[in-house]
Amino acid sequence: MSSNLGKFKLEAEKSVLVVIDIQERLVPAMPQDVYLRLRDTVGMLVSGAEFLGVPVVTTEQYPKGIGHTVPELAAACSGTVVEKVSFGCCGEPDFMAALKQAGRSQVIVTGMEAHVCVYQTVLGLLEDGYHVHLVRDAICSRFTPDFLVAIDNAGQAGAVVTTAETVLFQMMKKSTHDQFRAVSKLIKTRG
Repeated sequence: MSSNLGKFKLEAEKSVLVVIDIQERLVPAMPQDVYLRLRDTVGMLVSGAEFLGVPVVTTEQYPKGIGHTVPELAAACSGTVVEKVSFGCCGEPDFMAALKQAGRSQVIVTGMEAHVCVYQTVLGLLEDGYHVHLVRDAICSRFTPDFLVAIDNAGQAGAVVTTAETVLFQMMKKSTHDQFRAVSKLIKTRG
């Protein structure tokens, strides 16, 4: 049994959802079936976060060159958008300021690419003392070996590797939650 069971638990009032670099000019490099799953899963999480009162912080890596967040997610992810040039989000002072302003200790991480910006962000968040939940079905890389190494290393470093449905159900805790029907509907429409 884990001596730090608390890190595995998620609470909506302690969480922030981070959407990393799902940008227009990165998408064509991804396997399209994987990207479409990622996009739909992140969309579900962002909608669920809204229902559950979880703030969303979105990052864009050098948008002048790589473009902005994909149109399908842009409106839902427009609350706090941080431009960066550092691969790891924690290397960007505006990102760290947004997290501190949110005042949350648990960070739910999604985005791309898993082995570069996502992985470096996970390490930075862990180093800064956050409880990190890496959503396995809401991240991707161009190549499967890179994706698998990122997941494995993030878990070994101390991140909780999880799935989108697990995240949403953990934050609701019970079927009597006032947003249960709305979140359940999101989950049922998932491809």
